[in-house]
Amino acid sequence: MNTFTECFKTILTGEKDESRKAARQVRKLLYSSSHDRSKYDDIRPLINTAPVEYAKIIEDWRQENFVMTVSVLYFLHHRESEPDFLFPWLFDLLQHDNGYIRHAAVRMFDNELGPLTYHIRCPGKESSFNKLRTDQADRILFELYSNLQDLINDLSKPSYNRYKLIASLPSGPFKSV
Repeated sequence: MNTFTECFKTILTGEKDESRKAARQVRKLLYSSSHDRSKYDDIRPLINTAPVEYAKIIEDWRQENFVMTVSVLYFLHHRESEPDFLFPWLFDLLQHDNGYIRHAAVRMFDNELGPLTYHIRCPGKESSFNKLRTDQADRILFELYSNLQDLINDLSKPSYNRYKLIASLPSGPFKSV
């Protein structure tokens, strides 16, 4: 497995152990010494259609491998003008029973927070990598906040009130949010 395409094919069609190894191989390929950006071009469409591909996957272990791989390559989505295009899918992933899938969703949200909050952290400065207008970023941040708050309200249990720190909460979707 020397290309991202081969890895994704193995993740989606291979046996359990092969799929797991391919998912881990993606990170190695990404951070290898090769700096040829053209190798990412063939994988970009898969990142952009990840929710559709994910919906086709039946096995839990294959879902985990797929989501973990997408989270590694998420920055390649090439949709800087609409960073929230995968947010509905990410909100679904935050509620998944599998902790690895939830953590991958959190990492993908983290990837978008930098560009979305740039105008707040660096007021008055233009960014060459951020193509969002301030009002767009504010709208997306407000919707993100509202949706996360709704999710917190849905997932909250009275027993969570006794916890003072997030780290002490039991593992689950509520803690991930």
